[in-house]
Amino acid sequence: MEESKVPKHIGIILDGNRRFAKRLMLKPFKGHEWGYKKVKNLFEWCKEYKINELTLYAFSIENFNRPKEEFEFLMKLFENAFAEAKNDKKIHEDKVRINFIGRIYMFPEKVQKAMHKLMESTKDYSNFIVNFAMAYGGRAEIIDATKKIAQQIKEGELNIDEINERVFSKNIYLESEPDLIIRTSERRLSGFLLWQGSYAEIQFLPEVLWPEFSKEHFVKCLEDYSNRNRRFGK
Repeated sequence: MEESKVPKHIGIILDGNRRFAKRLMLKPFKGHEWGYKKVKNLFEWCKEYKINELTLYAFSIENFNRPKEEFEFLMKLFENAFAEAKNDKKIHEDKVRINFIGRIYMFPEKVQKAMHKLMESTKDYSNFIVNFAMAYGGRAEIIDATKKIAQQIKEGELNIDEINERVFSKNIYLESEPDLIIRTSERRLSGFLLWQGSYAEIQFLPEVLWPEFSKEHFVKCLEDYSNRNRRFGK
């Protein structure tokens, strides 16, 4: 596969962890552990194919309504995973910058602290960028950007006639746009990167649960992308 035809930025909706656990006769929330392990593998695949940026839909605003036991399990998993990443020599050797996008103030304080420590420890890196969409919703992102722009107008920093796509893009959570979006287990975007993904290629894998997503699936998505003719409306 030609390097020029490999997407530089991939967005992935990590879906199907609970259904995977049910197949194994485990408590549904135990599937998130398998999903976390798969994310680690994903980093290595992206590195191999020289993909520069990855945005992962890991936790939506709606996910705060999960059952108490599952929610607490997830919060502990997030806290431990982010602390582990902060001390991971490989992340620092590979100069991976990690960001969190969304309404992260909604998370428990311990999780927020783990997020901020990880972002702070990797903020100067640029070889590879990983964005975790957490407490994220595409409509919420657009609403929050609108509020920021309205505040700038109110404070005299921006004139209403100056609002355009470039200005709006600078006020959303993530300015970078994905070339390819992959969704496991379903055939919908569920509000993921509504603004940024307007011209992204979409690959739905409804028969594959996220913990089952293999390197073969990943490569097949890249090959499919490389064979598409991206005209951008022209």
